Amino acid sequence: MKFRLCLVLCLLAALPQIAAAQVQLTASQKLGQRLFEQSCGVCHTPPTLVSGLYGPALSKEAAGGREDVVRDIISNGTPRMPGFKYTYDAEQIAAIAAYLAIMPVPAAAPAPARPQGAQRDDN
Repeated sequence: MKFRLCLVLCLLAALPQIAAAQVQLTASQKLGQRLFEQSCGVCHTPPTLVSGLYGPALSKEAAGGREDVVRDIISNGTPRMPGFKYTYDAEQIAAIAAYLAIMPVPAAAPAPARPQGAQRDDN
């Protein structure tokens, strides 16, 4: 009985990874993934599990989910981000936007744990 329960729990834990592995990317999305990892990932993905990001985490909800806005931001940049219109052509920028359009929303980070015995300050 315990073996079956353990097996079921392991399978349930593996389901998100299995589902993510089954996503087939188009040629444009594959190009976008490669370019994202090459130029965007340095700021928009955490370098380690415990460190923070320089830029915001990006997903399909970036810029309100509007690909045209995402393409504009990638092209022209923001006050904290350089534009890439001189680095990538319009097709490459559209590929990055297409890749971002399928990226799942990152899970919220858990709240830091309080040390045991610490008093709550609910005043």
